[in-house]
Amino acid sequence: MPSYDILLNAFATILVTIDPPGLAPLYLAVTRGMNAEQRRSASIRASVIAFFILAMFSLVGSAVLSVLGITLPAFRVAGGMLLFFIAFEMVFEKRNDRKEKTAETAITKDHVQNVAAFPLAIPLIAGPGAISAVVLHSGRLPGAVGQTSLVAIILLCSLITYLVFVLAQRIDRLLGETGRSILTRLLGVILAALAVQFVADGIRALMGAHGV
Repeated sequence: MPSYDILLNAFATILVTIDPPGLAPLYLAVTRGMNAEQRRSASIRASVIAFFILAMFSLVGSAVLSVLGITLPAFRVAGGMLLFFIAFEMVFEKRNDRKEKTAETAITKDHVQNVAAFPLAIPLIAGPGAISAVVLHSGRLPGAVGQTSLVAIILLCSLITYLVFVLAQRIDRLLGETGRSILTRLLGVILAALAVQFVADGIRALMGAHGV
């Protein structure tokens, strides 16, 4: 049976790397135009997808990356580039331009599902940091009991993330259309900076691994 300290450390590390409070404003930005039911559906779907991704990496992550020849720094660079594309659309409202036919944004079921999978589930929730933390702690929690404990911790972190998203929706109702528009552009700039940081960290790690 893993010690309480190891389990607590794993929980704290994974929760901090996911950073639900930090994801809340980004969640509001990428789900802009959705009604309450669509946002709830997206938040549930994103949390579930992220849970299964992280659970998979906790069980076979190291082996899969090794077989495919993919390093975590390379994953970080790819995730950062994709995030930057999303940030560009947020700042210039290209996403809404594609969807708007009238004054309202047309949100389809496929759009809700797509946003839940990317960028919410991956790389925002199940990003390189969270995946790295999960793979790291999978080595510290060997055996069936240890792996089961780690999956339970991931489930708890996913539930906390979902609850934070639900609370974020209530705050969004107070902002109004003007407030949401300003917040979307501001968060787009922040997300762009985060994306650049992802890429920079990944490139630095890749160069360090090759002794450059």
